Amino acid sequence: MAKIPFTFAPPADTDTPFSMPTLKFAVLAGDYIGPEVMAEALRVLEHVAGQEGLVLQHTAADVGGAGIDNHGKALPDSTLRICESSDAILFGSVGGPKWEKLPPKEQPERAALLPIRKHFTLFANIRPGLLYKELTAASPIKTDRIPEGIDMVCIRELTGGLYFGKPKETTTLPDGDLQAVDTMIYRKSEIERITATAIATARTRKHKLCSIDKANVLETSVLWRKTVTEYVAKHAPDIELTHMYVDNAAMQLVRGPNQFDVIVTENMFGDILSDEMAVICGSLGMLSSASLGAGKNSLGLPFGLYEPAGGTAPDIAGKGIANPCAQILSTALMLRHSFGLDRAASRIEVAVKKAVTSGSRTADIAFGGASIGTRAMADAVISAL
Repeated sequence: MAKIPFTFAPPADTDTPFSMPTLKFAVLAGDYIGPEVMAEALRVLEHVAGQEGLVLQHTAADVGGAGIDNHGKALPDSTLRICESSDAILFGSVGGPKWEKLPPKEQPERAALLPIRKHFTLFANIRPGLLYKELTAASPIKTDRIPEGIDMVCIRELTGGLYFGKPKETTTLPDGDLQAVDTMIYRKSEIERITATAIATARTRKHKLCSIDKANVLETSVLWRKTVTEYVAKHAPDIELTHMYVDNAAMQLVRGPNQFDVIVTENMFGDILSDEMAVICGSLGMLSSASLGAGKNSLGLPFGLYEPAGGTAPDIAGKGIANPCAQILSTALMLRHSFGLDRAASRIEVAVKKAVTSGSRTADIAFGGASIGTRAMADAVISAL
């Protein structure tokens, strides 16, 4: 997987130890399969740490449904304090049917992730869309459209737009009718910030960037398109910039995903398109993500939250069959971006690919053939290391 740098990237020579500090991170395993795959990801990470001479210091904390059950809310104060004293967050998946009857504002997905993003100003969500050639049969897209697999990146603005704009309320009108309001707000500075991240990513790949908006309808998208165009022209004339309306982009992702290399878009569009991208890549169990912000950790590197793209999968929880690869690959992103350890990160990514393409498959990527369990999958990655 290509390295994805940022405007606040680590030093170029990241493979040379810089008086290697302790890697201090919070572990928020979450709910249902979250703890299962997190345990295996930590096993892989500890194996790499032993090989690379790294010192790990991780502290576990409750979040999501576990936070509600044990502390009365999805993001307990104690968990937030642990995150604040860490250099990164390794996050699992939260939520599930057990807590669906709670008011929406108190449910795990909304009451845990959104506050963390806001608290740490995690404005850039980086989700690689990667499908190995050997796994193309797992994609709902016909194999002849993606003979070499899929390799793209979605850059999603994470702290603006409809999810955070005010007012956000439901009111009763004078005639008794109910009215709900969500507000989409974007500032030029927010758009420039995420565009800079997208440019940095595009420069490590094919120098191609597609900005996705709805400028034929939305005022915020008019500003988005104008700002992206001007920023790229001024700061990145080497980047081939194109624009696409979000409805067309959703269709084109299915028609031919490899026409895209790097896409950048606002919060809600990115939420939807990155999930579509994940589906066409075959299995959520293979896709990691990083959410980075403007703030830096004690090492002077980006503070980030690293998590798998999939959910908590209550239907298979406790069965030992969940795919741990996305969580394992999330540890690689953490090593790269928050600890500046590109070599160790790349070794994990190569090991996952080697294990999977050599035939070690959990049920979600076995195409009905022989499959192995969660722990055995992690064992295969460790063997590949």
